Amino acid sequence: MNNPNPVKIVETVLRDGHQSLCATRMRTSDMLPMLEALDDCGFYALEAWGGATFDSCLRFLNEDPWERLRTIRKHVKKTKLQMLLRGQNILGYNHYADDVVTEFVKRSVDNGIDIIRIFDAFNDTRNLETAMKATKAAGAHAQGTLVYTISPYHKDSDYLKLAKELVEMGADSICIKDMSGLLAPYACASLVEALKKEISIPVNVHSHCTSGMASMTLLKGIEAGADIVDTALSPFAETTSHPCTESLVYTLKGTERDTGIDMDKLGPIADHFKKVRADLVKTFKLPSNISINPKVLSFQIPGGMLSNMLNQLTEMGMADKYEEVLKEVPRVRADLGYPPLVTPSSQIVGTMATMNVMMGRYKMIPNEIQDIVMGKYGKTPGPISEDLKKLVRRWIVKKTGKTVISPITHRPADDIPPQMEKMKADLAAKGYPNASVEDVLSYALFPEVALAFFKNNR
Repeated sequence: MNNPNPVKIVETVLRDGHQSLCATRMRTSDMLPMLEALDDCGFYALEAWGGATFDSCLRFLNEDPWERLRTIRKHVKKTKLQMLLRGQNILGYNHYADDVVTEFVKRSVDNGIDIIRIFDAFNDTRNLETAMKATKAAGAHAQGTLVYTISPYHKDSDYLKLAKELVEMGADSICIKDMSGLLAPYACASLVEALKKEISIPVNVHSHCTSGMASMTLLKGIEAGADIVDTALSPFAETTSHPCTESLVYTLKGTERDTGIDMDKLGPIADHFKKVRADLVKTFKLPSNISINPKVLSFQIPGGMLSNMLNQLTEMGMADKYEEVLKEVPRVRADLGYPPLVTPSSQIVGTMATMNVMMGRYKMIPNEIQDIVMGKYGKTPGPISEDLKKLVRRWIVKKTGKTVISPITHRPADDIPPQMEKMKADLAAKGYPNASVEDVLSYALFPEVALAFFKNNR
């Protein structure tokens, strides 16, 4: 049929699918046989880079993430390549200087990225400014992100205000990023309708199946006017990942929102990735029995973190503490002012919850928790617990000897001087005077991990 308004599909099998189900362990060699076939399907975009893939390539797979991107780009010629960027955090776990953010964005686009989905864990737009400007300057599509969560401080009106700020910053589209499967179907319809009334750029719905609602959520979002949705091919779909691509394509077939994607092209690709997943589970000893868990509506941990957390607790011999840690997560989150649980806040809150279960509540307070309380990650959605503030002040006074401790209220990155030249000098001093800009950026984000990789590969 002649369809004037097809739903556009972002296929996530090359990034969020395996990050959610296989701890981000898919190798470039696993992707390579199907890249041309994926390119021929008619997807709006392939999410293929960013998120945890950069770290995982260097740390676990002995791969250069920049080379992975160039390889994918070489084989994917028709379809847009998309990446996930954590604003001022880039792909790391703390804030970096503006010059590092700007150079990273430029090099990402130069190496093949077309669309950059930019988010901040606290939805603090000050932490998105530099990445948004750099993306626009590089000529790429800047997708501004509403990190979705449920709390007393997150309502449709708050998300609408945030979306308008992102439009003013130059966003080319808006993504509702429901990383934990918290977005209920009718809530999605309400939010999409509100956005479509107030903004003129496309709206993308991203939801994980962790609670069991995401397929319904996407459908209600589509009915409400969503332009783009994220899905994953069946072997890397459902549970803590995304709704199944094949199922959604079939659901919309023959309707006014028909995707136009040929189901017959998806089957052979899915067959390949079914074998890939089985191999990853066996090779990396990953959990294969991840199931839907409606309790996520309470503990709110995103899909990718759930598989990693269970894996890490198992390695520590603490798998029996999994449920106890999950119950502690929302308590820590409330103490910290209800930040959405997405990288890096999800890791920080998850680590704190684990330490509280192991040692007793706040017997040890990591630097990252201290930094959140002191405003170094940005403004939290709600107020931070006064008891936690007192504990953190005591820790900092003990550590620094200072007597006056006040949280910052300005943009956190304003306190970070330029870093690129220093990183180049540091890398030269460590034996790499002719390092590429990409290698300098890898070192800037993950110094020890990158050096170990360079030792074996440079």
